[in-house]
Amino acid sequence: MSKPRNVTKEKNMSQFPTSFDKDDLLKCARGELFGEGNAQLPAPPMLMMDRIMDVSADGGAHGKGHITAEFDITPDLWFFDCHFPGNPIMPGCLGLDGLWQLTGFNLGWRGWQGRGYALGVGEVKLTGMVRPDRKLLTYKIDFTKAIQTRRLTMGVADGIVEADGEVIYQVKDMKVALSES
Repeated sequence: MSKPRNVTKEKNMSQFPTSFDKDDLLKCARGELFGEGNAQLPAPPMLMMDRIMDVSADGGAHGKGHITAEFDITPDLWFFDCHFPGNPIMPGCLGLDGLWQLTGFNLGWRGWQGRGYALGVGEVKLTGMVRPDRKLLTYKIDFTKAIQTRRLTMGVADGIVEADGEVIYQVKDMKVALSES
């Protein structure tokens, strides 16, 4: 049974754990983690992580919150067959989407209300590729701003994606908002 949508603003993050397994992420995709109408992850195959290792509202490089997660890479992932036949590479946009997904998750984890949507990103650098021989992607996101007012709920963050420990994607000023409409 899902939690009610009318989550009070006083709800603190201690109500939620700071790490989540795949079953928890699937609950979030079904709208069962933060309550109906609130932040929700996409369902597979668009869910771009297998576990969240750590999340906070006051950690990270800027003390405004952070989130780290992992995605297991296997040769049978859906995108390798179609992007590109004979030259399989994970589309870079999927790594960026994973960063946006996690940024929105952090806002929902804070107890902030509304459905998440990406607003944009200031800068993106793709310096490596994810091929089927990779084993693990690690997402690391540090918030630079987390804003909640009567009119606006938004997170601004910088992030990286590592493939087997090598930084392959970097983003600056990634923006995600929550809206109750």
